[in-house]
Formats: sequence, structure tokens, C-alpha cells
Amino acid sequence: MSANGLEVFDKTLQTTNTWLKEIGEDLGGDRRLAWRALSAVLHRLRDRLPLGVAAHLGAELPMLVRGVYYDQFQPARLPGDCRDLAEFLDEVQARLVDADGLEAGDAVRAVFAVLSRHVPQGQIRIVKDALPQTIRAAWTAVDQDVTPPPRQGEAGRYQAGAD
Repeated sequence: MSANGLEVFDKTLQTTNTWLKEIGEDLGGDRRLAWRALSAVLHRLRDRLPLGVAAHLGAELPMLVRGVYYDQFQPARLPGDCRDLAEFLDEVQARLVDADGLEAGDAVRAVFAVLSRHVPQGQIRIVKDALPQTIRAAWTAVDQDVTPPPRQGEAGRYQAGAD
């Protein structure tokens, strides 16, 4: 029996909580700080990607996370003109001004790691290929440290449409 009356809500809450727990553990903070990091990085990432790539990434996110991803979305302005990692980090940091001293580099690393663990690798490759080389290189460095969470078959991996 569903705790909320609809399994779709239970699934997205469970998956979102897993993502926030992983980000929070990486940042040494609480879920509120993890949510701020996730929101800030996803917005900057979304705004840097070509529209089609941004939409395909959005389709892979848990429903609740997808909502924040599309918050204040302006498709006509994609892709943004961020040219390198330093500029990307500055943009993320600007969204973290009241996030208890959270550094953009830490937020980006934690969110990239969660995306790499939970979004299909083919989609991650497409996203990374659409980014400037310095951002792609930073994400690739994060991937080398990513250990997938234990799962049974593909049950632990979020599947689009499963929410």
C-alpha cells in the first residue's frame, strides 16, 4: 500500500531523498543544503545545454527533481554563453550566496557525482559532450571517484517514466 495514496509520489520522494542523502553526505551538510546545491547546479547546467539535450536530461530526473530543474526555465535563451569551468562555478556560487558557506566547486562535484550514479551513462555522455571542455573535464574527474550505489539489477537506478 502506498504511504501517500499514489505510488508515483512515493517513488519520486524515495528517489529524491536518496539523491539528497548522497549529496548531503558528500557536502557534510543537511538535506536543505543538499537541495540548494542540487537546485543551483541543475539550473546552471540546464541553462548551459542546448535545448534538446536539456530536455532529455530533464526526462531522466525524478519527478520532484524535474520540477526544480524546470523552475524558471527559459528555453529561448539556451544554450547560455558560459565558456569554461571558472565561469560555470561563478554562476553556481551566485545562486549559493545564502547557503551557509557552501562552495560552488563542492556543490558541482556532489551533484555531478549523483547524476553520474543515477542517470543512464549514455545520457551523461551526451550531456558532457555538449559542455565546454573544462566543465567536461571536471565532470570526468568526478566520475573517476564515483562508486555506484548497491542495487539489484536496475532497480536501484532511476528509470524515466518510473515515477
